[in-house]
Amino acid sequence: MLSDLEIAQQASLRKIEEVANEAGVLRDELELYGDYKAKVKLDILERLADRPNGKYIDVTAITPTPLGEGKTVTTIGTTQALCHIGKNAFVCIRQPSLGPVFGIKGGAAGGGHSQVIPMEDFNLHLTGDVHAVSIAHNLAAAFLDNHLRRKNRLNVDPDSISWNRVVDLNDRWALEEVVIGLARGFVRKSGFDISVASELMAVLGLASDLQDLRKRVGRCVVGYTYDKEPVTCEDLQCAGAMTVLLRDALKPTLMQTLEGGPAFVHTGPFANIAHGNSSVLADKIALKLADYVVTESGFGADIGMEKFMNIKCRSGGLVPNAVLLVATVRALKMHSGEFNVVPGRPLPEEMLKENPDAVAKGCENLAKHIENVGLFGVPSVVCINRFTDDKPSEIEAVREMALKAGAEQVVTSNVWAEGGEGGVEVAEALVEACEKPSKFKLLYPDDASIAEKIEAIATRIYGADGVEFSRVARRKIRLFTKLGYDRLPICMAKTHLSLSHDPALKGRPTGFTLPVRDIRPSLGAGFLYPLCGDMRTIPGLPSKPAGNQVDIDEDGNVVGLF
Repeated sequence: MLSDLEIAQQASLRKIEEVANEAGVLRDELELYGDYKAKVKLDILERLADRPNGKYIDVTAITPTPLGEGKTVTTIGTTQALCHIGKNAFVCIRQPSLGPVFGIKGGAAGGGHSQVIPMEDFNLHLTGDVHAVSIAHNLAAAFLDNHLRRKNRLNVDPDSISWNRVVDLNDRWALEEVVIGLARGFVRKSGFDISVASELMAVLGLASDLQDLRKRVGRCVVGYTYDKEPVTCEDLQCAGAMTVLLRDALKPTLMQTLEGGPAFVHTGPFANIAHGNSSVLADKIALKLADYVVTESGFGADIGMEKFMNIKCRSGGLVPNAVLLVATVRALKMHSGEFNVVPGRPLPEEMLKENPDAVAKGCENLAKHIENVGLFGVPSVVCINRFTDDKPSEIEAVREMALKAGAEQVVTSNVWAEGGEGGVEVAEALVEACEKPSKFKLLYPDDASIAEKIEAIATRIYGADGVEFSRVARRKIRLFTKLGYDRLPICMAKTHLSLSHDPALKGRPTGFTLPVRDIRPSLGAGFLYPLCGDMRTIPGLPSKPAGNQVDIDEDGNVVGLF
C-alpha cells in the first residue's frame, strides 16, 4: 500500500513536456523517455547563446557523518523555495549509482516533500547513462586485452595497465582484484571499479559538446609501453566506437521536483574518487534558462566543493555566486567526539539531550568548511537542516560560531517536512548573497607544479602540516612532468569521512601529514588524481545492504528505496 506522501507524488506528477515548456525548453529540443523524463538536445545552447547567465549556487556540507546531513533534500528544497518566493529556479544534481542505492546509502532523490520525481526512475536506471558508461568503458578493456593477445603491436607493458573493467555494484569482496584471461587469453592480474568511478563518467561531466567528448575519450590512458609512453583509447582505435556509445548519455535528463519545478539529472562521478559534480553541460543550459541555478557537489567543502571550484568551474568557465553549506545539530554533536554513533542503531539517548557545548565544539568542523569556501572568494550561507529534537540553545551555538567563522548568514530549513515553504528563509538569504560582487578565484594557477598543487589542497583545504609522497608518487610526478601533464588540475582521492586522510579523525584535525601513495592520470577528464591513504575505487556491501528492503508490492509498486 502506498504512503500518503507517495500518493501525493503521483498526484503532483506533470507531463515532462509541460515542465519543459514552462522552463523555456522547446518541444523539438526534447527526446522523450516516457511521460515524465526526457533528454534535452545540446543545440539548445545555440538558441540561448545570447541570454545572460543566471545566478549560480553550489550546495555543500560539513564532513559527512553516519547520521546524514540532508544535502540533497536541501538542494532540492532550496530550489523549490526559490520558486515559492517567485524566482525562476532550476536544480541540477547527479544521477545516483546503483551500487550505493542497493548498498549503504539507499535512494538519493532527496526526501520528504523535497524530492525529484518519479523517485523510482531517478534511482533505477533513469535513461541508461550509467550503463552506457559501463559498456563504453568495458569496450576499451576488451580491445586492450584483444590487442595483448594478438601480438601486442603497441608494445604495451601489461604491468602498467590501469584500465580495469567496471560494474555498477558494490562488489569489492569478489571483484576488487581478479585474474583474467584464463580462457585462452593473456593471463594477468586485474580488477574492477564501480562504473561511476570510470574516467568516462568524469569525461561526460566535463565535456562541452560532442566533438569535445570525442577528443577526451581518445585521450584516455589505459597503460604504458615498455618505453614509458602512454597508450590511449585512440591508439587502440576504439575511441570512436566508445563515443558512439556515449552520444546520448551526453544529453542532460530533464525531470521535475515534487512541486513541479525543472530538474536536470546528469552524470554521477564519485566525489571521493572523481570530481563529484553534475555535468557542466546541464549547468550551462540551466544557467541560460533560469535566474537561479542550484547545484550540489558531493560530500563536504573539502571534497566536492573544492573540486567544483578547481576542476568544474575551471574547465567550464563557470563563476559561482554563492555557496550553501548544510549542517545538522546532531552531526555537529558527533564531530565533538563526545558520542559514539553506530550506523543502523538508534542514536544514544545522551545525544538527544540539550548540549550547546558539544555543538560548539563540533562547530570546529563547520568553521573549517566556511574557511574553505572563503578561500575561493565566494560568500557562504550556513543552512541548519532542522530536526524536531534540536534545541534553541543549540541552534544559537551554531549561529554564533558560523558568523564568527565568516558566514554571511545562518538560516534554518524545514524543507523535508514542508517543501519549498519550509526553505523560504534559506532562499531569501541566498538571493541576498548572490547580489554581492563576485570575487571568485581559484586555489592554484595552472602553471604551479604537480607537488605545489597537491600541497596547496592538503595544507589550505584539509589543514595538513604537509604532504608525504611515496616513492611511487614521486616517480609519477617526474614522469607526468616530463609528459607535460603538470598543467592539469588535481582531483584528490581521499576519504570523505574526515578533513584528513584518516576517517577516524573527526572535527578539525591538526598536526597530520597527508600521505600520497600514488598519482594516476585522467587525461580524458583533464586532471591528475592522487590516491591519499587507503582509498578504494569499488565499494563493498555492508552486513545489511539497503537492497534487502527493496521489493515489488502486490500492485507492482517499488517499495523500500527509502
